[in-house]
Amino acid sequence: MRWLVACLLFVVSTAVLADTFRFTAIPDEDQSRLEERFDKVAAYLENALGVEVDYVPVKSYGAAVSAFRNDQVQLAWFGGLTGVQARRLVPGSRAIAQGKEDAEFRTYFIANRDSEIDAQGDDLPKNVQGKAFTFGAKTSTSGRLMPEYFIREQFGAPPKSLFSRVGFSGDHSRTIALVESGAYDLGAVNFKVWDAAVADGRVDTDKVDVIWKTPTYPDYQWTLRGDADERYGAGFTGKVRKALLDMTDPALLASFPRSGFIPADNDDYAPIEDVGEELGLLR
Repeated sequence: MRWLVACLLFVVSTAVLADTFRFTAIPDEDQSRLEERFDKVAAYLENALGVEVDYVPVKSYGAAVSAFRNDQVQLAWFGGLTGVQARRLVPGSRAIAQGKEDAEFRTYFIANRDSEIDAQGDDLPKNVQGKAFTFGAKTSTSGRLMPEYFIREQFGAPPKSLFSRVGFSGDHSRTIALVESGAYDLGAVNFKVWDAAVADGRVDTDKVDVIWKTPTYPDYQWTLRGDADERYGAGFTGKVRKALLDMTDPALLASFPRSGFIPADNDDYAPIEDVGEELGLLR
């Protein structure tokens, strides 16, 4: 009898678990800030979708892709490169929405003022050579992929041959802190994270400032697993997309931060896939 009760409890708990819709986001800023903000997004999605929704925090960009691949989450707020990686690993998965700013995203190159690197027009200043430079996370689109692409395009050489030292901070907030402190002379950072940090007074612009803004490229997006309709009911993919496009609460949008969301498709990220292939960051 006890065995039967235990089996029934297991079946019930498994069914409840299967009905929970989970999402994650690449940890491009301080994790405690992300958890506080994305828990509110989970509550919004739960109300809009009519299913239990949980936000699942992860510790790295790679962990976000792994969670998606292993079906620990069904939806993810990815960067351009991590989104391409995830969709390659889970056939049928779809980019369904992107921020209004993500169709034309940018990277800012920032420098410690004591490094004496000053903005010099349309190109990255030539005297960045020989300085200590930090990327963000190794698979960050705005913190590594596209900055490296533009560095190679301008100087015709890889970063390790141009700079005295090359590091990977792990996230954009950390990049800002490292350059501001002087641990690195300059670094590459997501322009939205920089703008938000400046607006919040979390950056001392007497110590660090922007020296170059890259050309635009596609970046962040929401990617949904291809089996969502099968698991959560016919038309669920459309419901998720609508919920994201209908997100207008400034407090929720500040979690990203974005002014709103627009439709996206896998083909939008072909340029990111091409650069990822060119730089050997996609298998």
